[in-house]
Amino acid sequence: MSDLAAYERRLRRAGLPLLIEDYSAYDDIFTRAVPLLALVFGFQVLGAVQLDWPWWANALALAGGLAVALGGLAVVNRSHGRKALSVPDRVGPVELAGFVLIPSLLPVIFGGQVVSALVTAAGNALLLALIYGVIGIGLLSIVRWAGQRVVEQLAASLVLLTRAVPVLLIFMIVLFINAEMWQVFSDVSDPALAGVIGLFCVLGSVFIASRLPKEARELEREVGAQPPLRRRQRFNVGLVMFVSQGLQVLVVSVLVGLFFVAFGALAITPHVIEVWIGHPPRAIAGQGWLSVELVKVSGALAAFSGLYYAIAVLTEASYREEFLEDVETSLRATFDDRARYLDLRARQAA
Repeated sequence: MSDLAAYERRLRRAGLPLLIEDYSAYDDIFTRAVPLLALVFGFQVLGAVQLDWPWWANALALAGGLAVALGGLAVVNRSHGRKALSVPDRVGPVELAGFVLIPSLLPVIFGGQVVSALVTAAGNALLLALIYGVIGIGLLSIVRWAGQRVVEQLAASLVLLTRAVPVLLIFMIVLFINAEMWQVFSDVSDPALAGVIGLFCVLGSVFIASRLPKEARELEREVGAQPPLRRRQRFNVGLVMFVSQGLQVLVVSVLVGLFFVAFGALAITPHVIEVWIGHPPRAIAGQGWLSVELVKVSGALAAFSGLYYAIAVLTEASYREEFLEDVETSLRATFDDRARYLDLRARQAA
């Protein structure tokens, strides 16, 4: 059993916990998070308290909130044949629904605060999603795995960047020295600029996510994973590829943004910027060469470059092959571990 546990730890460290056999979201994820869920549940009983009430009214409301919370817990426990106030030994759909709904009732019952109730329910649902992502899908392990390979990713990104972006870079330089480009992005508000960059990020993410199921199947066939992956396991592999691709896109975007900041600082004087935008540029930290307008224009072009790069890597055959070869090399050892792990499970079961 210790060998099986060692293989399972290696699969988790590789960001692929769903490759573990008999892996259950309820038993292996939410049940392990019971202490955290209990702490949050207890803290949210304070939702019955109102700051503008006298202390005695808050004391009564707190007692009533505690009664509602414990009553809801008792109903959930008795529905599964457990003692009324026992700590759940397994968290299933009913327990999760109770965690989301019971605390959200308190602001409504003891203050009629519907908005606060909705915020509480949404916050608890988001917390469950975060727990599932961190523990169940292994997001932290995937990020750590990608972070350990950041130097390799940077080298791969630079190689692909020199092949995929030069034509686009020339086109963007023309845009960069265009007065209309500065007029559009220099006066745009920070939230609007963030929205534009976010739109590019969403488009790139949607495109990558739509292509990755096919790429995951291709990778599975190339590596020769046996037995074939189940759907959720293939999703886990696709998520690893998504993070790897996203890291490359982030590196490319940052490099392009820094290039345009440096290029603008060297080639475009504040006087030229003033002629283009109609007012003196706003210096950052008193540095005349670094302005808010320069950063905004560079950020917009960097976001567009990231979108172009994300599309090019998975559509152009040569770029796609090079990217998948890098991911395949990294995951081949993990699939070999999975094969040995399944063989060991079969021998122990026999």
